[in-house]
Amino acid sequence: MDHPLMQFCSTQKQTDAIKLCYGKGLSQSKAAVIMQMTRSALKEHIRAVKNKAKRQGYSPENDWLHPVPDGHKIKGVSTFYDEDGTPIRQWVKSQTDEQRQFEILIERLEAAQEGLPKFKPTPPPKNYDTNLLSLLTITDFHLGMYAYEAETGDDWNVKIARDVFLNSISDMINTAPKAGTGFLCQLGDFLHWDGILSVTPQSGHILDADTRYGKLVELAMSVMSEAVRMMLRKFNKVVVVSAEGNHDISGSIWLRKHIKQLFADEKRLTVIDNEFPYYAYLHGETMLAFHHGHKVKLAQLHKLFASEPRFREMWGQANYTYIHTGHYHHERLIEDGGAIAEMHPTLSGRDAYAARGGWVSRRGAKVITYDTTDGEIARVTVRPRA
Repeated sequence: MDHPLMQFCSTQKQTDAIKLCYGKGLSQSKAAVIMQMTRSALKEHIRAVKNKAKRQGYSPENDWLHPVPDGHKIKGVSTFYDEDGTPIRQWVKSQTDEQRQFEILIERLEAAQEGLPKFKPTPPPKNYDTNLLSLLTITDFHLGMYAYEAETGDDWNVKIARDVFLNSISDMINTAPKAGTGFLCQLGDFLHWDGILSVTPQSGHILDADTRYGKLVELAMSVMSEAVRMMLRKFNKVVVVSAEGNHDISGSIWLRKHIKQLFADEKRLTVIDNEFPYYAYLHGETMLAFHHGHKVKLAQLHKLFASEPRFREMWGQANYTYIHTGHYHHERLIEDGGAIAEMHPTLSGRDAYAARGGWVSRRGAKVITYDTTDGEIARVTVRPRA
């Protein structure tokens, strides 16, 4: 019979460590030799399992023998003992473990993607310039939003949004040169909301929604997959970023997981898949950096990318650095600290909240072409057409 700690293992190494030390009763030294690691490393794996068990209410040394379900954590335990010190009654108080529930969601999404049929690789274009990269930027698209022209000045629904998105991708591809690399940058807030209820994820503000979440998920997967297919026909290499936005914190994750799994056999495609809401790519001596704009303001982003350990090497190798952001639905460009930081406009119409607040911006999306040694060399702005 498996040891109770087995249910709290998250990795294969944790599972092996618990099996050897608690299932077979081996000493930590012998188990470490079998697992080909140091004893201290093995102890860290066991400690991680015990800490997770304790958070869920399993700790025999404290007489905690009734763990709460995965996705919850212990808030407090009250144990009553008889005169002999034997526990006779226990009250376990628990609360939602939001971080763990988020991890469970990602695990389920990745598992669900494994059963999907893979996209068959397509032949690359014959002629292209390996020195060039064309960046196609879509930000704050708010797929699933509903807007009524008489109230907001623009009609917007899922049918209009689908046509605008695919037409804009097509227009940007057609205006781009024969670059060796095409970069599809989805800069966040691609989805208008992030769950069954059409509310903002963090503040819970009610949003104007045009459809149900299940249909929204299906449409998002469909149009993003089609955009990648279109780009693979134009560019020899395609890179995709699906950035976290404040409206689609988890949606941005399952969207990039979907693309990554669907095109798993396509060697010409790279999906930048990290949980950190800042992203970067080095094209020769040109560094491209991305963030939705909901965490750090435009004027401060150069400091973050220059100082963040995971980007320092890339920053040092670049002669040109361009930072791209969205969030505010309008255009702005500043140069400071050795970088050019640019805020991109949106293709979507305004919702009632923006219209009543008097916020106006020129709708559009940009395709910007970069050279490996000369930085930006060309740009075109496309306007929405349904």
